[in-house]
Formats: sequence, structure tokens, C-alpha cells
Amino acid sequence: MNISVVIPLLNEEESLTELHHWIAKVMQSNGFSYEILFIDDGSTDDSWKVITTLKETDASVKGIRFFKNFGKSQALHAGFAKAKGDVIITMDADLQDNPEEIPELYDMITKQGFDLVSGWKKKRFDNKLTKNLPSKLFNWAARITSGVKLNDFNCGLKGYKKSVVKNIDVNGEMHRYIPVLAKNAGFSKIGEKVVQHQARKYGETKFGMERFVNGFLDLITIWFLSRFGKRPMHLFGALGVIMFGIGFVFALYLGIDKLFFNPTGRLITQRPQFYIALVTMILGSQFFIAGFIGEIILRQKTDKSRYLIKESLNLKD
Repeated sequence: MNISVVIPLLNEEESLTELHHWIAKVMQSNGFSYEILFIDDGSTDDSWKVITTLKETDASVKGIRFFKNFGKSQALHAGFAKAKGDVIITMDADLQDNPEEIPELYDMITKQGFDLVSGWKKKRFDNKLTKNLPSKLFNWAARITSGVKLNDFNCGLKGYKKSVVKNIDVNGEMHRYIPVLAKNAGFSKIGEKVVQHQARKYGETKFGMERFVNGFLDLITIWFLSRFGKRPMHLFGALGVIMFGIGFVFALYLGIDKLFFNPTGRLITQRPQFYIALVTMILGSQFFIAGFIGEIILRQKTDKSRYLIKESLNLKD
């Protein structure tokens, strides 16, 4: 199979039929063998009913339905696990991503050797104040922190080699940072393609301003995980040793000063240096213990499911 198109969705019943026909037209005109995986992330409208109807007339349509809304990352994770194509294309279900971009994304993966190609919505039709400006700030911070030189981390239209999606773990809200996860997994050839962005045709966006706050918090998380995720002792242990060392030096100074230079002066507990020594030694010990516990947990962790599938369509395994 050439291509798997993975489409996470939430309450997009109005756009699904049009999107399906558009994708099928592009695939058939280019002679691709393909599948379309719709991941219904707990929709409360008739999205699943539409997917079921599409499946009855098109065997390439497959679907997964969650019991409730688990989030886009979990939807992508489930889609990646079931995708069979040599190239996996992800796109949003709101018709803002253009399926006409798929052939070029496919060529960049198969002919130019990219591991991952991310879309770049250079010209956007979103509100400039609430989306464009925060998005630019977010992308700038992501570039600086991760070292991945992309202009648009959050674009839903991306192409992947099959080996990429089978070797990364997308969880929490880390779908924004899949290129960073891919880089950390050893897939270094990451490209970018300017893609056409279209105004939303039906419904309303499911993401508000809170996604940027969450995005920055997730950015800190992924920075930490990429640098110290497999070696927490290197961060917490180092901080602990430094802080304990500072406290020990202060304590040693106070002890020597009291014993040899000022035995009849103020009590040690009446000097501010005593509390500096006490606090830094306690914090240093706690940091060191945190790093030690982190190492133990890292070696004993087990992978637990983060979503529950209610039912599926046309999936044999």
C-alpha cells in the first residue's frame, strides 16, 4: 500500500463526505493504493454515522471510534498503530488542509529521501491577533528549544515514512512536537513544504487560546525529556550536589569560625549563614533523591494504554 491517510476528528460531520471524495479523487488520479483512517475522538454529533456510511461505499475507508474525547495525540497514536501504507499522511478533517498536496508530500518522502515532511501554512486565513501572532511566537520558541528548523510545527498536514510513525510514541498533547520526537528517535532528515491553507468551511475550531499555554508547557516538557528523559540523575543529581556543596561550605565556614576565631560570639543559629547552609543542604538532598527515584522509575516503567476504542471499521488486526 502506498499511502495511509490518518485523519483525527471531533464533531466534523459536515465536512467528512466532501473531504473523503476529495482525497479519493486525488488518490485515484495519481494511481495510488491507499487507505483512509478516520479516528473519531469521541464525537457527539453524527461523525461516526457518516464514516460508517462512507465505508459501505468505499472499502479503502477505515475507522476507529473512541469512547470519549482523549485528544488529538491519542487519536494519531491509534491511527499510526493501524496504518499500513509506506507513507503516512496526517491531515485535519475541517477542510483547511488541501489533499492536492499529498502527491508532492509522497514524492518528497519516497524520491527525495525525507523521513518527515511538515506542512507550512505560510499564508493563513485565521484571525491574526488570536492565532497568527501567538503561533509565530510559539514556533519561534519551539525552533530555539528543539533545534528543529521548521516554520510551522502545528500544521496538521504532514507526511511520514512508515518507520517514523512506528517508532515514536505520541501521547499527552505532544502531537505539536512530532518532528521533535522523530528527531530524538534518530530520524534526522526533516523537511518542510509550503502548503495551501483554506478558511474553515463548516463549524468552529475546537482549539482556543489555551492551546498556546499548553503548547509552551509541553515545550518545556519535551525539552526536558529530550535532554534528560533517559538520565534524570544527570540534572537532578548535579543540582543536588551543587546545592549540597554550597550548604556544606557555609556550614564548614560557620563551624571553623565558631571553634577557632569567635568562640564567645553569637550562636551559630543566630547567623543568617546558618539558614542558607540548612536550606541549601536540604534542597540539595531532595534534588539528589528525586534524580535517584527518577532513575528507578525509568527502569521499571511500563507502557500503559492511553485511550479506549469503542469500535472499529474494516480493521483486521
